Amino acid sequence: MCGRFALTATPDQTAAFLGLAELEDFPARYNIAPTQPILMATAGAPRAPGSNLPDRQSVLVRWGLIPTWVKDTREFPLLFNARSEGAAEKASFKAAMRHRRALVPASGFYEWRQTGGKKGQPYWIRPRHGELVAFAGLVETYAEPGGSEMDTGAILTASANADIAHIHDRMPVVIDPRDFARWLDCRTLEPRDVADLLRPAPTGFFEAIPVSDLVNKVANTGPEIQERGEIGPEPEKVKRQKPGADDSQMTLF
Repeated sequence: MCGRFALTATPDQTAAFLGLAELEDFPARYNIAPTQPILMATAGAPRAPGSNLPDRQSVLVRWGLIPTWVKDTREFPLLFNARSEGAAEKASFKAAMRHRRALVPASGFYEWRQTGGKKGQPYWIRPRHGELVAFAGLVETYAEPGGSEMDTGAILTASANADIAHIHDRMPVVIDPRDFARWLDCRTLEPRDVADLLRPAPTGFFEAIPVSDLVNKVANTGPEIQERGEIGPEPEKVKRQKPGADDSQMTLF
């Protein structure tokens, strides 16, 4: 899955990577969480003949997709991820898969490896060569009961590759820049035409760096959460010995 990620590139770097004309200024974000606004790029209006303007546009969406048919958002789960294997058929995502595919720029993402204790070990997972990546995203515009509209979105995931599998069994789908146009083309390409793009990143693409549990709190938003560090083992707890019990009855848990 992908429950936290970061975007620390500058607006100019991000715009150039996505093929956008420009982006409004925004700060580096080190700990982006569901329900927060995230940047996505979608296909724009067709270009006029001879135009040199990009045919992509940026959109700010709430991270957590809400299908148009939802009546009460309070009773609907938070869909910040979508399993790519069934997204084209699943009621919550099939309209967006057909009509509103998007790119989500990121500098990397976080994942937790469960260690048997109460806290998992968090990892900062970034491209090995430090470049930006684009996750496969979906956008849905939800009309609220009061009449206002809200753009919402989700990140598509696939089975983890060998770099990530020891940490978690899922990872976000990464779209190669050479495939941006194909993925965003919802006018002429059906979901089945871009299904080959919904695959794990190549082995060796990412590196996973253990970090401290600072990232666990959404309120921690500085670069220090990406510094290398590990959570130490939890202290062993000893059951209290019942009166009259001998040492052989001592257990650890």
